[in-house]
Amino acid sequence: MAENAFEAAVGAVVLAGAIAFAAYVGQRMDGPSNGYALSASFAKADGLTVGGEVRVSGVKVGAISDIRLDPATYRAEVRMNLRGDLRLPEDSSAKIASDGLLGGAYVSIEPGGDAQIIPAGGAIGHTQGSISILDLVGRAIYGAGGGG
Repeated sequence: MAENAFEAAVGAVVLAGAIAFAAYVGQRMDGPSNGYALSASFAKADGLTVGGEVRVSGVKVGAISDIRLDPATYRAEVRMNLRGDLRLPEDSSAKIASDGLLGGAYVSIEPGGDAQIIPAGGAIGHTQGSISILDLVGRAIYGAGGGG
């Protein structure tokens, strides 16, 4: 009987650890819950995933909370949740960047110099979508072959 009680106690400890780990991962993936919500529209959003990083000057400041296709414009609408203390000027720009050849994609925001601030829930107007490495290689090979 004592052996069953010991196994039950070990099982309860393992279950509690799993629940704590799942809660931690869920919190990290969602990003700051009291943050500054923004959106941006991209022509191509290749490589972005929900939970992916949003960076300013190479520093992680938030996470991607949603990616959807706008059926009217056929553009990728990316919603982001940034740190609550961060406010971006109206003329800021966003682009999809990559961590090297095999790295993941993230949203890189370049702050502008405007005195007006994008309100919470607002959108970044100036964007640049992802660049396909295969397209670049194809252009380089085609261009090197004489361009005929």
